[in-house]
Amino acid sequence: MTQLTKLVSAGVSLLALNLTVLAVGALDTYAQSSPTTTFSDVQPNYWAQPFIRGLAARNIVTGYPDGTFRPEQPVDRDEFAAIIRKAFDQPPTRQIQSGAVYKDVPNNYWATRPIEEAYQQGFMSGYPGGYFRPNQSVSKVEAIVALNKGLNLITGTSAVTVPTAMQRVVPQKTAQKPVKRRMMPLAFTTLMQPLLISKAPAVAANPVNLNRPASFVITNTYADANNIPQYAVGDVAAATKANIVVNYPNIKVLNPSKPATRGEITALVYQTLVSQGKIEPIAINLAANQYIVRTPVNKQNAQ
Repeated sequence: MTQLTKLVSAGVSLLALNLTVLAVGALDTYAQSSPTTTFSDVQPNYWAQPFIRGLAARNIVTGYPDGTFRPEQPVDRDEFAAIIRKAFDQPPTRQIQSGAVYKDVPNNYWATRPIEEAYQQGFMSGYPGGYFRPNQSVSKVEAIVALNKGLNLITGTSAVTVPTAMQRVVPQKTAQKPVKRRMMPLAFTTLMQPLLISKAPAVAANPVNLNRPASFVITNTYADANNIPQYAVGDVAAATKANIVVNYPNIKVLNPSKPATRGEITALVYQTLVSQGKIEPIAINLAANQYIVRTPVNKQNAQ
């Protein structure tokens, strides 16, 4: 009887130990997978804080190992491709030859797959000669055009056509060339999920249609409308109508050619998700809401 009691006691202890291990393991897994939403350099009063926190909660954007987000740091083309890949799940609109890469994007480059998907989904294209320029900064207007092209936003344009200067460049298999290494935000190297449009010479092969309504939206919304490249007028107008554009500190100034920062890209991607009904809009009582560009009609709807 004593022996039986000992066996039962040992069995109960072993079961309790296993349950404890499972519980600790589950907590550890949750701790590792739970995204970080606060960063040492993004204070509650920072203009883009709600956008950053919202996308960080969904692991679309991440911080750096030192706990910072670096919201004022310019975003390069490779990083933008990775963010878009994690934010949107678009079906491919074109294919590239299996194993094909840009001359400056070797197969073992951290963003090779996001870049290839960016091309296939229509968000981006390369430059003449088969180059992608992964470490080149993305301007604000390039980011807006990329989102518009990749997501097929309604432009409502017709009438006037503006021919583009260059055709799209299809990636070609070629010898690999070294690419400069950069420290990427934490989780990029292991979660390359979340693309890009190049500068005017590398934009879509098809002509871009412009019409008076698109030009009207631009000239009546932005004080620096004359600085917006002609090829981008229709895309910027469509993004503006969809409440995707966010301008800080002056809502009337787009600064189209200025390199977009991590804070600005986060705001644009957040608003794009809002327009698709995939994320809740920023609360109207938050300061960040005042930097969302709205046309007169959209302003009435927001009130």
